[in-house]
Amino acid sequence: MPDVLRPRALAPGDLVAVAAPAGPLEADAVPLLERGVAMLTAMGFRVRRTPLAEPGRRRWWAAAGPEAQAEEFNRLLRDPEVRAIVAHTGGQAVAGWLDRLDVDAVRADPKPVLGCSDVSLLLLALHARTGLAGLHGDMATYGLGGSWHGAADDGGAATTAATLTGLYRRALTDPAVPLGPLPGLRASGGWECWRPGRASGPLVGGLLGRLVALQATPYALPAERFDGAVLFWEEVERPLSAVWQDLHLLRMSGVFDRIAGLVVGVPHRVTATGCADDAPAPSLREVVLDVLGDRPLPVLGQVDLGHAGPNLPLPLGIRATVDATVRALSLDEPAVTPR
Repeated sequence: MPDVLRPRALAPGDLVAVAAPAGPLEADAVPLLERGVAMLTAMGFRVRRTPLAEPGRRRWWAAAGPEAQAEEFNRLLRDPEVRAIVAHTGGQAVAGWLDRLDVDAVRADPKPVLGCSDVSLLLLALHARTGLAGLHGDMATYGLGGSWHGAADDGGAATTAATLTGLYRRALTDPAVPLGPLPGLRASGGWECWRPGRASGPLVGGLLGRLVALQATPYALPAERFDGAVLFWEEVERPLSAVWQDLHLLRMSGVFDRIAGLVVGVPHRVTATGCADDAPAPSLREVVLDVLGDRPLPVLGQVDLGHAGPNLPLPLGIRATVDATVRALSLDEPAVTPR
């Protein structure tokens, strides 16, 4: 199992590539992407959109065919001028070209890769093969250009894009000081203690369905990656019964007997279907605790990660502390290494 591979820290003026490893850029999303590029520029970086992150590039549900997407992404990995890669959006395409990843290029020049949703499959595969501490976080179009501008913090005041800009800039550029305690971002409802307790360990996680699917491929995370880990996940547009099933698959594979703590994101369009008409539908909390049984794991729920709003930056493999009792999550190590 490879050691955790921290990417090299960015400096002001470094080049960030906005790429399309998953879905295409829809015409009506162009203004959002332009605003996302402006946010990256506000962090002090130069930004370049790749050819596949332009409107009109499309094959079925992807920005291009698997060969073309792999070629573009690998070219970015090999380009010494490109110091970070930010996905513009998610979708359904990453699984088509995982087997074409140039993992040697990652080992030779580790650089931050940012994204979530379908892109979490890419982050997890890179982490499994190389140890890369990819950054599970918002993407350029619907995150930096979208949800960043409508968020609210726990106190009810509008969370400015500058706050999130500061968090991401520090995660990408500071090799000396960890981010420490992460802030809540929503005015309506905060983080919830689903099972009390405190634990520290390396972060691992992503979109639940993609995590489970990855474990059936040669890019599966080794079982040891879960030892003492803080597992985080979110889900979108699936029935609770499917979430319940995926969690049981993780249980049967021994994941919940290995991890130290659990962080659950805000569900988005996760519905309780299939229950009897006269039976109360379970909540996501009830489903999670049902699968965990009597395992004494701290569980922090409704955390700001996923499709329901802005994402906190969560670097894979970086040590974090979850204290569900006091509803807190802290990053204990820097996500990047000195240049």
